[in-house]
Amino acid sequence: MPVTVVILAAGQGKRMGSDLPKVLHPLAGRPLLAHVLDSARELEPAAVRIVHGHGAEEVREAFPDEDLGWRLQAEQHGTAHAVAQALPGIPDEHRVLVLFGDVPLIGAETLRRLCDTAEKAESADLVLLTATLPDPAGYGRILRAADGGVSGIVEHADATEEERRIRETNAGVMVASARDLRRWIAGLSNDNAQGEYYLPDVVAPAVAEGARVAAVEVDDPDEVLGINDKSQLAEAERGYQRARARELMEAGATLADPARVDVRGELTVEGDVFIDVGAVFEGEVSLARGVRIGPNCTIRASRLGPDTVVHPNTVMDGVTAGAACELGPFARLRPGTELAERVKVGNFVEVKNSRIGSGTKISHLSYVGDASVGRDVNIGAGTITCNYDGAAKHRTTIGDGAFIGSGVMLIAPVEVGAGATIGAGSTISKDAPPDKLTVARSRQAEVRGWQRPARKPR
Repeated sequence: MPVTVVILAAGQGKRMGSDLPKVLHPLAGRPLLAHVLDSARELEPAAVRIVHGHGAEEVREAFPDEDLGWRLQAEQHGTAHAVAQALPGIPDEHRVLVLFGDVPLIGAETLRRLCDTAEKAESADLVLLTATLPDPAGYGRILRAADGGVSGIVEHADATEEERRIRETNAGVMVASARDLRRWIAGLSNDNAQGEYYLPDVVAPAVAEGARVAAVEVDDPDEVLGINDKSQLAEAERGYQRARARELMEAGATLADPARVDVRGELTVEGDVFIDVGAVFEGEVSLARGVRIGPNCTIRASRLGPDTVVHPNTVMDGVTAGAACELGPFARLRPGTELAERVKVGNFVEVKNSRIGSGTKISHLSYVGDASVGRDVNIGAGTITCNYDGAAKHRTTIGDGAFIGSGVMLIAPVEVGAGATIGAGSTISKDAPPDKLTVARSRQAEVRGWQRPARKPR
């Protein structure tokens, strides 16, 4: 049976203390709602509808996908009222899976189990997702009949002492046919303290008419953690990172401290990878076998080859590195950097939009931008490729085996031939021939009679 996903994302989130709509607050570098959408799309649903309200335009602009159906809840009158805004146009026979834009850790496998339970002919008309919590205070408790089916939900404030000892709680996520949801929601009352229509209240009319109500318990309670304030957002961030850390270790990575690694994108690793504390990964990053990441590194949208070592406090963005490279400490590698094997980029070196050949060393205190550097080149300390003339960028080409002395300025566009040597302190503005020593220094002179200015006594 086709599934239509309805995601409730209309809340203002006053307790967040922010003008940003709640579902746009970042978790692992992406909006809360983006994580829910990722899980929903893995089900390959017939449609995804998002009920939005507070900050509606801002939320829509953050997700310009054409395959999303937006439904406005102009006035928020509860979760059942929100679902009602999405139901028009959904075929009666579709299963409707209701998710929440502020419950970001829900996994696709959990949602698949929920839908599979609803799909089985002998199973249920309404399926609820539940979680067993060590401290269920404040949550609605799941009441079960003798046959194990759900007989009702009782809120904490209305529960008896015996009912409060129940640790299985309602997570809010549910699946039912569009036909049934329409009928059950239409009969709900808002006779409560908030004057709102609550989605869990559909359980009562479902049970009353003899519908089969089942529950699927989530394996990890972190999956149904809702975000209402910054403290819960931080808790969800840790929950997300714990899950990513487990995945990395299962793939063969060693983490110095699983609690001090942050994955804010897609990180793939091969065996024998080591990641030290404070590492942050953003975008799509891949680490080949034997890669070692030192403490406090930030690596974004990069691919590192086997046995490459990244020393502490190195920042990388848009980098491709071959095998056995040595990078950092305190290096910055910017987009467009392509390193062959055995390249060394040392401390306080910046590389941007450059191809660096195998075995080349840029050991310290240099800037290489918009350059093509051959293999086995030595670039001395304090060397700069002067690539920008104030209007346009220009390229520097350095041939295989060249030796660039310390403190050299290479004024692009310029080419240094293979095997060439550039004397320290030179400013090179013309092509340097291969296999020759090129020196370009002004003559040193002593200025006789010069005296250093002195301050006047006070």
